[in-house]
Amino acid sequence: MAMIRFITAKFDVSVERRNPINPIPGESLLLWLAGKASPKAAISVPRAEDWGWYSLVEWSGRQYMLGSSASPEGDEYEWVLQIDKHRSLVEKLLGRERMLSDDPCARFFQQLLEEEPSFKGVVVDLAR
Repeated sequence: MAMIRFITAKFDVSVERRNPINPIPGESLLLWLAGKASPKAAISVPRAEDWGWYSLVEWSGRQYMLGSSASPEGDEYEWVLQIDKHRSLVEKLLGRERMLSDDPCARFFQQLLEEEPSFKGVVVDLAR
């Protein structure tokens, strides 16, 4: 799984749909990514989760989950984007198809975030 963190005031979380599970913002980032990623990648409509929001994306025949959450940092928010590559149980047991540091899907979304001038302090962590 890759985790990308950054700070921005770009999104108005007050206009997001209410997360019925836990009042954590995050939908704005997924909607923004869906617009930026098109037509290269189709991202599903964001859905609420207890830790924020998530969308699914198909990339080269594999499914990935994009997870997003935000927490206030003064007048801005710290955003976290998680990118998780779906693997079957057999792939997990045999250690196959791990998400590596050069994963094309993760790199694509990382680049979108790094290219946005209003996103500050973009930091990437690839969990093994």
